[in-house]
Amino acid sequence: MSALEAGVKAPEITIPFLDSQSDGHKNGNEFSLRQAATRGPVVLAFFKVSCPICQLAFPFLERLHRAYKSSGKFTMVSVSQDNKKDTQAFYQRFGIRFPALLDPEGKYPASQAYGLTNVPSTFLISSDGEIEFSSVGWSRRDMEELNRKLAEASGMAVAPLFQPSDKVPDHKPG
Repeated sequence: MSALEAGVKAPEITIPFLDSQSDGHKNGNEFSLRQAATRGPVVLAFFKVSCPICQLAFPFLERLHRAYKSSGKFTMVSVSQDNKKDTQAFYQRFGIRFPALLDPEGKYPASQAYGLTNVPSTFLISSDGEIEFSSVGWSRRDMEELNRKLAEASGMAVAPLFQPSDKVPDHKPG
């Protein structure tokens, strides 16, 4: 099974936040995709802390979050396939600030609902619940497309994502 592609209805997920104090996008201590989508598009970024491609991708996702979060017109969350302690260490190590969700280990209901076989897997879900963008692994082109889509959703100019000093490959499978 491969990850869900653009054009299909996004499965509802309701899973716990890593930290109940993450932000205002929660119902108690749980994140609901349906609830978050009522406020605008949602970025779901699935990862595993030991994945080297996740370690490559997440600092760039954080750049996107920082560039457009002030608009308040989208939600970005990660979905960790690891425990709370390891996820916190990953966030600390890579300077990630957007909220993290925990996909319950062993069962991984969110990962299964999205048909994941590899991480990182990133989805942009529209406010009507349709997957607009789907990317598995690392793709510079996909990150640039996500950048454009978030700028458009935010009503902001496209922010520079890559710096001349960044040494990033065009593609790496997850």
